[in-house]
Amino acid sequence: MRKYTPKDNVQAKAYYTDRFWVAPRVPRQAVEDEHFKAVVEALGERVKEAYVEINNLVLHIDATQNYAVLETLKDTCGYKICSEISAVDYLAKEGEFEIFYQMLNLDKAKRVRVVCRLKKGLAIESVVPLFKSANFAEREMYDMFGIKANNHPFLKRILMPDDWEGHPLLKTYPLQGDEFASWYEVDKIFGKEYRDIIGPENRDPARIDRYDTKRFSRVGYEVPFDTDISSGETKTPIEYSTTFLTDYNTGTKQLDKRK
Repeated sequence: MRKYTPKDNVQAKAYYTDRFWVAPRVPRQAVEDEHFKAVVEALGERVKEAYVEINNLVLHIDATQNYAVLETLKDTCGYKICSEISAVDYLAKEGEFEIFYQMLNLDKAKRVRVVCRLKKGLAIESVVPLFKSANFAEREMYDMFGIKANNHPFLKRILMPDDWEGHPLLKTYPLQGDEFASWYEVDKIFGKEYRDIIGPENRDPARIDRYDTKRFSRVGYEVPFDTDISSGETKTPIEYSTTFLTDYNTGTKQLDKRK
């Protein structure tokens, strides 16, 4: 087992630097479609910005107007389906979350994305009374980002345990877990007094150990379970199947019978 290094307060550390690669923005187009123009007109001054991206109408609104805007889209504009609700963490760079609602109009085969910005610590109004599908989506948004939805009928975690600390989709959340994550199952199942006996959880699944005796990642160097390979191992020839059409051991060369 590798030497354990405490990971205290890693979620509180800033993560953003200007060295991060920023993907090019999808081209924005003016709203020229007649249906989309009618949608923007129906929402009126509640729309702060409107444009089209990849045939989707994107509407930027104030976070306090989310319920009213979605209600108008549903009752007036024919967007009866809310297919997705989620958020993006821009806290370190801009101090805000971006919350979006993906709306679908089956009659017109059109999609609208409603986007709003929310400061950390503020809550958004639940849209469960408008769309039942928002129930689990808002719970997931709370679980993964910590964003609360006011007047939600049952706002609790949906993926992580109820007593979990932190929210895994925040960009400050460490990929290998923090101090709490490293000891969660040990403390829960055995108790803290067994930490020295069992050790922390290894939350680095991408790491490949050369001396892994199961050898799943060492094609051609497989060995029996628990074999001592400290002095090295020899390569095992890989045998592939052979059919009357193709001999896979020699690539894709056709056999004489096929010719």
